[in-house]
Amino acid sequence: MSNLSALQSSSDFLSTSTIIALTIFFSLLCACIIIGHLLEENRWANESITALLLGLCAGAVLLLVSKGSSSRILVFSEDLFFLYLLPPIIFNAGFQVKKKQFFKNFTIILMFGIFGTVISFCLITLGAFLLFRRIGVTSLSSQDYLAVGAILSATDSVCTLQVLNQDETPFLYSVIFGEGVVNDATSIVLFNSVQSIDFNNIDAIMSLKLLGTFLYLFFSSTILGIVAGLLSAFIIKTLYFGRHSTDREVALMMIMAYLSYMLAELLNLSGILTVFFCGIVMSHYTWHNVTESSRITTKHAFATISFIAETFIFLYVGMDALDIEKWKASSASAGTSVAVSSTLFALVLVGRAAFVYPLANLINCITKQDSSKIEFRQQFTMWWAGLMRGAVTIALSYNQFSNSEDTDTEDSALMITSTIIVVLFSTVVFGSITKPLIKAMLLRHSKPNISDVTDIPSLEDLRMLLIENGEPGDLAGENQQAAAPRRSSLRLLMTHPTWTVHYLWRKFDDRFMRPVFGGRGFVPFVPGSPTGSAAETSGT
Repeated sequence: MSNLSALQSSSDFLSTSTIIALTIFFSLLCACIIIGHLLEENRWANESITALLLGLCAGAVLLLVSKGSSSRILVFSEDLFFLYLLPPIIFNAGFQVKKKQFFKNFTIILMFGIFGTVISFCLITLGAFLLFRRIGVTSLSSQDYLAVGAILSATDSVCTLQVLNQDETPFLYSVIFGEGVVNDATSIVLFNSVQSIDFNNIDAIMSLKLLGTFLYLFFSSTILGIVAGLLSAFIIKTLYFGRHSTDREVALMMIMAYLSYMLAELLNLSGILTVFFCGIVMSHYTWHNVTESSRITTKHAFATISFIAETFIFLYVGMDALDIEKWKASSASAGTSVAVSSTLFALVLVGRAAFVYPLANLINCITKQDSSKIEFRQQFTMWWAGLMRGAVTIALSYNQFSNSEDTDTEDSALMITSTIIVVLFSTVVFGSITKPLIKAMLLRHSKPNISDVTDIPSLEDLRMLLIENGEPGDLAGENQQAAAPRRSSLRLLMTHPTWTVHYLWRKFDDRFMRPVFGGRGFVPFVPGSPTGSAAETSGT
């Protein structure tokens, strides 16, 4: 009996309700994966929408079973989302992204992700300030209006992964997803800046301070991610050379990636940017330093963890959306709730269009090659696919309005519920239509794929650049080489920036980086492995 009582007391910390909640939740996760697989070829559905709708259905069932008292299984937690679910998704996106396509469009990504987010932030803030009072929402402060602008400027980069395919539409995938990562980081920086503003002492210097803070966070976060990725590459290349262990290699890559995110958050930087660039650097250097078995394991392990986290998030959001307590706290009429939600969604539409089309046409005016210009069909798809809002928006909304002391409780609850409506509507409607839209507008009118060789502006520019660097680039002879006008690297950089930077980076990478950090071409010797067997055979 004493042993039985001791066993019972040792398991008291395992709450029965928690076990039941987790059992139901993981059963729903399994159902999401199975249903998502069955609907894989369906043009209107994807895993994110399936998980969201299944979460809504589960919440409705729980609401009926509890007779309207509660629909909660798990409470939405900002820490759970930002510290455990988001990092593996963003890291895997950086790890799997096609780097050449991403950096080729890096200027567009930064323009959309930074300037576009700021434009959207200003328009949504101004629109909310002018329209909300007419609807009847009067208790919001200036800080709340600015926070609304930052909250609804955050696009859903997670859902973008579900509706876009980087093999079918590499340009759109790299631009929209890359913009989403930078956009999330920019929105969070703007949101945190809003929290720290002293509205009693606002002057012109304040805007300069905000700009300086943003630039500091952006570059510091990026550098931290790069340093973490390079450190992992150097450690694995140096310490495990000749005696690789798959378990240790995979564990070290996972832990150092997550550590980079935690360090960024600890230093009040952007963990999203840090872990994204850490993933890019790890795929460029670290992944090539490990054994064949580790490469296969990491590729599938990172993708699997990311997939589970994505499904978890949408299921989580769907179930939390029917939390009856939030809806009861808002005593606003159905008309007021619909009016606020419609206003927020209209501001999202206008704010997105206000920067996508002007910036895209500005880029077209600067771009000389017609093949590199952004067509109107692509502009429309970029506007459409960026309208989805997700868990980042909900998390920031909870942060601002759930514990707001200056805002009326009813208006705070109204803002949370209206944000949830915008997220659900944008994800289900725009997420389901984006795939058919891309197939109808882009894939049917797609141009044949152009090889990387034709990405070079001209063979003459290639020849001149090789001459400038003292390399044998002229096949016609030394006399013509001497007579040819030499072009400075600065002029080539101004005329063909993307290709010139890529060329100079490759030279720098081959000469200085790869000898130290490994990367493509580094083959670890492991006795008994395919590379080890090949090395032993060649040695004999």
